[in-house]
Formats: sequence, structure tokens, C-alpha cells
Amino acid sequence: MFDVSAFRAGFPSLASGIAHFDNPGGTQTPAVVGEAIARTLTGPLSQRGSATTSQRNAEEAVAGFRSAVADLMNGVPGGVVHGRSATALTYDVSRTLARAWSPGDEVVVCELDHDSNVRPWIQAAERAGATVRWLRLVPATGELDLSSLDVITERTRLVALTAASNLLGTRPPVATVAERAHQVGALVHVDAVHHAAHAAPDVTAMGADLVVCSPYKFFGPHCGALIADPALLDTLRPDKLLPSSDAVPERFELGTLPYELLAGVTAAVDLIASLGTGSSRRERLVSAAASIADHELRLRVRIEEGLAALGDRLTLHSRAVDRTSTLFVTLRDREPADVHEELAKQDVLVPAGTFYAHETFRALGLPVDSGLRIGLAAYSDDADVDRLLDGLAGALA
Repeated sequence: MFDVSAFRAGFPSLASGIAHFDNPGGTQTPAVVGEAIARTLTGPLSQRGSATTSQRNAEEAVAGFRSAVADLMNGVPGGVVHGRSATALTYDVSRTLARAWSPGDEVVVCELDHDSNVRPWIQAAERAGATVRWLRLVPATGELDLSSLDVITERTRLVALTAASNLLGTRPPVATVAERAHQVGALVHVDAVHHAAHAAPDVTAMGADLVVCSPYKFFGPHCGALIADPALLDTLRPDKLLPSSDAVPERFELGTLPYELLAGVTAAVDLIASLGTGSSRRERLVSAAASIADHELRLRVRIEEGLAALGDRLTLHSRAVDRTSTLFVTLRDREPADVHEELAKQDVLVPAGTFYAHETFRALGLPVDSGLRIGLAAYSDDADVDRLLDGLAGALA
């Protein structure tokens, strides 16, 4: 059974007393991650090489990062690329792929996605003269509308899809979509930013060609990672400086890497793995993810029951059968920003905002900024849930 009290003890920031339900926007950082960053940054460190300890430390930070992310995502270290953010990586990849697109080609994006997996592809398609098609969601359930898969045709060059909606929590059937895309020779780019915070993703099982994630969503520092088959990456030619390495994955990394952040990502992955069992780090990560998911599901059910008790004063829009522990609600008589402020005065952090989910709001027929997002993390506990439900009941009374 997952020991949430022991896990919480590793997060100094939780001593603030804040009940964090803003976790889909970024989790709190454990001490072991901060220590790994400080140790790497202040220990002997220089440009990568093998002649001195400082050079070897840099090499080990990079190798450790690639290995850790590969284990988390079930990829291979040689296909792991560091980036400033998932958004930046998606823009980089979209610009590179779009060089081969032309009028008559089509790109498919999805209404469930964060704008970082929508706008870069739309903009790249517009520059290439390609057409954009849409995978739709079903507003009543928040599920992917599988009938909209008909937009994937022999003209499709790429399908961009989230593995989990950062607004509704919906996990669409990525593997089903990927199979359809591959039948017509299209690539599949998956945004696993929200998904990776609540699972140990499997890029192979998803059928994804390109996947991005953000370590700061799962206790790590602020950066992004791209995971792909090295053979695919070797076919892509991004803009780069002449003296910089043309080897994959370095070909896609601009400038000196932030070795300290890479070490922080490795520490975050190792922390998650320490919660599981198994002979390999991948096995421990899968085991830990299952244990955390059970813990989060129990708390999510408690919250859903509490929300139901508030009657028609609010509407829960997170209804998909397969979804994460993230809930989006709209309010009948109160402005979301006002309720956010009232809860914040009680140190209960439930954000209101766009959450960069513009297309999802539009598909639901809701104005942007129209609700509250409640997001759990592994360190969320029953006391947090009690405070949330009490605060909401008071604010909506």
C-alpha cells in the first residue's frame, strides 16, 4: 500500500500548509531533486569530456538523464532529447517535419489537446500550405469521438494527439489512433505531459513515433524531453550550428545542456522508482505508477462524491471512463476566479484559468476561464481533500 505520509515527508514545501490541487500545472519538488541539482551545479562541472572529473560529471549527467527518461517512457536512451519545454520541442519538430509538407497534405490535431500540441502543427501546416483536420471530442462524456478518425486518410502526414487531457483528464485510445495513422503512412506525435504525471507511459504500446513530456509535472525541474526511435530522428534535419554535433540525439539539442537540471530529472525518476518493486528500474516505475494510481483514484472518488453532494451548484465535466485524477468543474452562481481566491485564503490552491486548453473549452461550448481544475498528485492526502470539500461547500453556500 502506498505510504503517502512517508512520501510527503520528502517535500519541504508541503510544510507551508498549502493543499495543492494545482498539480497539473506543475508538482512540488522533493528535497532529493533539489539536492541533485545543487550537487551537480556546485560540484566539479565543465563541458563534457573524459579527461577530468568535471568533464566526466557532465557526461554522467547527460547519460543519466537519457537513461532515466527512457526507463520512464519505455524508450531507448539514444532517442531521448532534452529541450527547454515540451512546447519548445514540439515547435522544433513541427518546423522540421513541415519542410516536407506541401499543398494537398493534411495534418490532424485533436480537441482534447493542450494548445502546445495544436498551435505548432496548425502554424506549420499553414506555412506549408497543408490542410488541418480535427479529431473531435464528445462533449457529454469528454471522450474522443472515434467516428472522427475518418479524417485520417492517405493525405495525412501527421496526427497529433494527447495521451491525457490536461483539462478533463481523458485518456483517449492513442494506440487505436496510431494504428489508423500508420495504415496510411502518417507519423504520430503524442503529448504525454499530463499522462506521464499519472502513469509510466509506454511509447511502444501507444504506437507513438514522437512523444514529449515535462519532468516538472512529475516532481522534477522545469524542462522537457522528446522520446523517439533514433532511426526516425536520424531522418530529420533540424537547423543547427555547424560545429555542433550532428549525432542523434545531440543533433536536436541547442547550446550547452543544463547538466544540473538533467541530474534533477534523473533524481525525480529514481524517487518514483523507489516506490515500486522489481528487478529493473522500468519494472519499479510501472509498479510505483500502479500504486500511486490506486491512491489517487481513491482520493478522486472521495472528491467526486463530495462534488455530487453540492448538487446543481456545480457541473463536473470530467466523465471519461479512462481518465487521470484531474477534475474540471464549472460553477452555477459564482465566478471561478472568485472561488479560487476564497480557497486560496484558506491555503487551498485550486486554479481557475485557460489551462492552455482553448480547443477543449470551445468543443465543450464553454467560455475560456469558465471553471476550476482540481488536480491530485501522489502527495495529496485525505486531509487535503477534506479542506478542499469544506472550502468549496463554504464558497458555494
